[in-house]
Amino acid sequence: MNTTPTTGRMPALYLSHGAPPLADDPVWPGELAAWSAGLPRPRAILMVSAHWEEAPLALGATERAPLVYDFWGFPEHYYRVRYDAPGAPELAASVRKLLRAPGTPVQDIPDRGLDHGAYVPLVEMFPEADIPVLQISMPTLDPVRLMEIGRTLAPLREEGVLIVGSGFFTHNLAALRHAGGVPGWSTEFDAWGREALAAADVDALLDFEAKSPAGRLAHPRTEHFAPLFVTLGAAEASGDLGAPATTVDGFWMGLSKRSLQFG
Repeated sequence: MNTTPTTGRMPALYLSHGAPPLADDPVWPGELAAWSAGLPRPRAILMVSAHWEEAPLALGATERAPLVYDFWGFPEHYYRVRYDAPGAPELAASVRKLLRAPGTPVQDIPDRGLDHGAYVPLVEMFPEADIPVLQISMPTLDPVRLMEIGRTLAPLREEGVLIVGSGFFTHNLAALRHAGGVPGWSTEFDAWGREALAAADVDALLDFEAKSPAGRLAHPRTEHFAPLFVTLGAAEASGDLGAPATTVDGFWMGLSKRSLQFG
């Protein structure tokens, strides 16, 4: 990866972030590292994770804060992972200004650190932890509202900010317990999503629960697909809504790990 911060527009990303054992997967860490190696160096990173829902929209720590180990029952070494990236107070000020201009309420939760939807992929993509990072919450799971938030935040891309929506392209852990291999609902939704994205069919994506095959099985609760809409909004506002590059595909424990780059 270039070590000089970009002076041009940064891409907007949606990634399937994996669980803490992502670090032990024989393939996935290398895929994320190769992806980041081809990116311009961000001045800062704005993370929207499936694992932080808070209304009104909240800004997390703008100085270094402890990680949020928001998972249970894993081996002890997963709770010892560190990611001491710098805080991003300047980015936080820009986010507040952009969101408050159209009347979006914003709150600060200064002791809220990065959850695993943020730091797990960042450890693989930017292991030096030397790029300022800010995480914001999703104040809603409504795709239309999330896309509008993405549109509002799109100018940050021109300032060298990498906007990242972090979720999972399919996510139904309960159904996986009764499935062998990759279940049909996961492959069907993945194929539908790939085609809808290639066609830039925003209307279908916004109504994915009704328009997609097995949508409610692939996402019985929609928080892992929801960050995609922030990314889509940021891409649309900058004219990058054409077919995105698929940077990671395939399946992990039956779930689609499709990840996307716009611009």
